[in-house]
Parts: sequence; C-alpha cells; structure tokens
Amino acid sequence: MSGSEGDRAALTRVEKALSTRWPEGRMDPTLDRIRVLVDLLGNPQRAYPVVHLTGTNGKTSTARMIDSLLRSFGLRVGRTTSPHLESYTERIVIDGEPVSGVRFAELYDDVAPYLDMVDAKQRNPLSFFEVMTAMEFVAFADAPVDVAVVEVGLGGSWDSTNVADGQVAVVLPVAIDHSHYLGDTVEQIATEKAGIIKPGATAILAAQQDAAADVLLRRVAEVEATVAREGLEFAVLDRRSAVDGQLLTLDGLGGRYDDVFLPLYGAHQAQNAACALAAVEAFFGGEAINADLVRAGFAEATSPGRLEVLRTSPTVLVDAGHNPHGMAATVAAVGESFAFTRLVGVVAALADKDVRGMLEILEPALHSIVVTENSSHRRLPVDDLAALAVGVFGADRVTVELRLDDAIDAGIRLAEEDIEGIGSSGVLITGSVITAGDARALLGAS
Repeated sequence: MSGSEGDRAALTRVEKALSTRWPEGRMDPTLDRIRVLVDLLGNPQRAYPVVHLTGTNGKTSTARMIDSLLRSFGLRVGRTTSPHLESYTERIVIDGEPVSGVRFAELYDDVAPYLDMVDAKQRNPLSFFEVMTAMEFVAFADAPVDVAVVEVGLGGSWDSTNVADGQVAVVLPVAIDHSHYLGDTVEQIATEKAGIIKPGATAILAAQQDAAADVLLRRVAEVEATVAREGLEFAVLDRRSAVDGQLLTLDGLGGRYDDVFLPLYGAHQAQNAACALAAVEAFFGGEAINADLVRAGFAEATSPGRLEVLRTSPTVLVDAGHNPHGMAATVAAVGESFAFTRLVGVVAALADKDVRGMLEILEPALHSIVVTENSSHRRLPVDDLAALAVGVFGADRVTVELRLDDAIDAGIRLAEEDIEGIGSSGVLITGSVITAGDARALLGAS
C-alpha cells in the first residue's frame, strides 16, 4: 500500500468511528466530559502556552495569520481551526502543515481507550468535537510545540477548547449566529464568548458593537486581565489595494509597522491582521517586535476558502461566508478588490443559518444567483433555498440546480453572457464553509 493509500485508509477508519458521535452542530453546554478526558490524558493542553480565539467571524483567518507570524519568529506552532474545508486533518496543523492521515489515526488510537471510560460515567457521550479537541491537544504535546493557536468551535465558555487557559485571548467581532445555542442578542453571545478570557491573560478585542464591548470589558475587569482594543491600543492606520491582496500600515501594541503586504482581500482581513499582530506582540510581552519578520509572516499568510480565486476568465471566487455579518464583509471586499461588471452568485447554505439575511445582502451585488445544495447533512434543501431566493431576487434572476458542480457550470455560463465586459465577469461561490470546501474540491484547489 502506498503512502497516500495508507493515509486514506487510516483516515477513513477514524472518520467512521467519529461519525458515530454527536455531530459538530450539536452541543451540550458543559465542560465536564472534556475535563475528565483531558485529565485521563495527563492534561496535554497545559504543556504549552495557548493563544485562544473566538468571535462570530474571522477566527480561522486570524488564527492562520497568528500561526504564520509566530513561525516567522522561529517558533514551532500547533494550530487548530474548525470546521475543516475538505479533510479532518486540516484541524491539526503543526509547523504549517496538516498531520498525515496515518498520524491522525494514531492520535485517535491514543485517545480511544479512554473514550468508553468517560462515556460510561457521563449523562451524554463525548461528542465528535470533544474527541477532536483531545486529539489536537495530544498532538501538540507530543510534537512538542512552542505555542498552540486554538480556535473555539462554538461560543467560548462551554466550548471544549476552553479547558485550555489562553495566555492571549482574541475576541473577533461579535454578531448574531448560532442563536439556538448562544442566545439571540449580542449581549448574550458576547457573554458566552467572553468566557475564554482567563485571569491574568491579555485580551485582544477587535472593534465591537457597544453592547458586546461592554460585556467583554466587564469580563476583563472581573478576571483582572489586561486588555488591548482595536482603535485604541492597536489599529489599521492605512491600507491600499495591491496585486493579489493589500498593503497595510499597522499600529501595534509596541509601535508602527509600515509596508505590510497581506495576500488577502478586504477591510475585514486588514482588521484581522491588526488583531493577529497585537496577539503576537502580547505573546512576546507587549513590546515592539521585529518589523521584517512581521512583514515576512504576513506575506506568507493564507486563508483557503476566504475570498479565494480558484479560476480566471471568468474569475471564480469561493468564500466561506455563512451569516449576514460575514456576508456583508465579503460583498464589500468583492466590490473594493474586483472590477466586475457582472457577478453571478452560486449559493448553498445550511438550514440553521439566517439564509434570507445573507441573500438580502448579496442581492445588490449580484446580477443573478444559482441556488444549490452542499454535502452537509444540515444543508438547506434546494427547493427551500430557491423559494427564499425568489422572494429576494425575483424569479427571473434565480436558477436552480440540485448539484453543486452543475450549479458552478451554470454560474460560469451566466457570467460569460456578459459579452461587453470580457474579463470583468465573476462567479462567487458562497453560503457556507461546507460549500467552500466542496467547491474547492470540485475545482481542484486541494
């Protein structure tokens, strides 16, 4: 068996085992199970310092920037983000590379003997995400890494990653999402996310709505953390469009950083970069850090599936926007960075999201929309999505395709109908992280 075949076989075996557990979208708000599990494993999450991230949007991109910056300073970095785009192995990254399928299976085998022990003593069995969290922490301890960059799965206080105590806690913009678990007001959601700010930590706070900022600052005071706020202690001073990205001037905790090239699009990514820089400065003690290494770290940053160009002529973009707040940032970034005369949307979403809210934000930016389904068991059926789209766009602007590959082909055909604007037509594939991952696989971006 070749190495790639061995990877696939090992990964398939573990995927099958994990599929028997509660899926990622289901949550029981307690840390009891994961605490018992990591105790049995020797608390691997305490073997290294942690930079912990939460927020409604921007977590994965910011985590990847922090990872890239820390590695530019010569550190060995472990990173976990979720959900994955195409493979479970993307969730466990060491030295900038996902673990192999064989290593992923070894990590599962390391924790497997303890799972039944925990399950037998708890009201509910360990979930998929709890098992994954334990595997990630074990991987980083075994490597070993100098620092782990850890993205929460959902919320903060009750997220299984919160058994780790972040030396730096990054809270990206808080908005309405996952209301069935986190609450239906910004204050309630911010309260959950504030739970990752621990005593003595440094809290890096992105610009927030006033309601969220008040909650987060109360938490900082309660636990006697240190705080740094976007717009006060750090900021984006300037940004200009550049080929394949943007050129930034950043005001960090320790000083000013000029001529920073970020190969990602949009004001939201510039703000994520400011938060990433502040987090790394805080990790190193809050002083100015080497500007050349900062530039090198940002220049190497990537964020697949986040306004990523997959093809040209016409330009095909894929974006993981999955709620109105994120979709607004995507639409603004497309308008700023691409001079499209015709943009066609290809949209597949999950049933538990504010899909109408996303469609209403997309409508002014799109010439027409192709609605379809992604591969998730939580997907919104295409007929339901079509009904919502017709209500927002009108029937004459909506095309329905059951399969994503057919929907992409239809989107490209519609974009190519812009005869007068050759070279300025585009297709935006969006609506879910799952949609982004499916599209990347179909278009050979893996």
